[in-house]
Amino acid sequence: MSKKKKGENVILIGFMGSGKTTMGIRLSYKLQIPVEDTDKIIETMEGMKTSEIFAEKGEAYFRKKETQLLESISASSSRKIYSLGGGTPMLPQNQGLICKCGKVIYLRAKAETIYDRLKNDTSRPLLQCEDPAERIRSLLEMRDPIYMRCADFVVEVDECDQAEVLTKILEYLNAENNPTSEQ
Repeated sequence: MSKKKKGENVILIGFMGSGKTTMGIRLSYKLQIPVEDTDKIIETMEGMKTSEIFAEKGEAYFRKKETQLLESISASSSRKIYSLGGGTPMLPQNQGLICKCGKVIYLRAKAETIYDRLKNDTSRPLLQCEDPAERIRSLLEMRDPIYMRCADFVVEVDECDQAEVLTKILEYLNAENNPTSEQ
């Protein structure tokens, strides 16, 4: 049963600023299937922004909501693209759930790339600190091995433009959906 689920959804993981939301939208257009951003789903359910949930209810509460959402996605039979929050894979129970939800694609970026993309973004609660560049580096160092374990496919996004990243994802998905005897 989980084998069937594996081919249905496309799950985008990676650090904040790696391009999950953008690639989700572009994939949705190309594949003609809906895209959902799990942070936005939780914001809608809670009636407040992620930063407000973190401030008022705490990160642990938010992570619990992510787990509940992953359970729902893994039990669903709909075919969608899901862009997961950067911290979603950090809970061990979420790692197993993510793998049950669909084909997991890790958009991998270096700390410098992420900092360049997010240095002026005040909406990221985990980066509202004295040294955001160091915070990115330390969080990424901790998260990268977990992202790698969850991933079915990794796209290094640092040296690629959006079209190149999209092409790599589509080539992977096409190969997965049309296996040849050489694979």
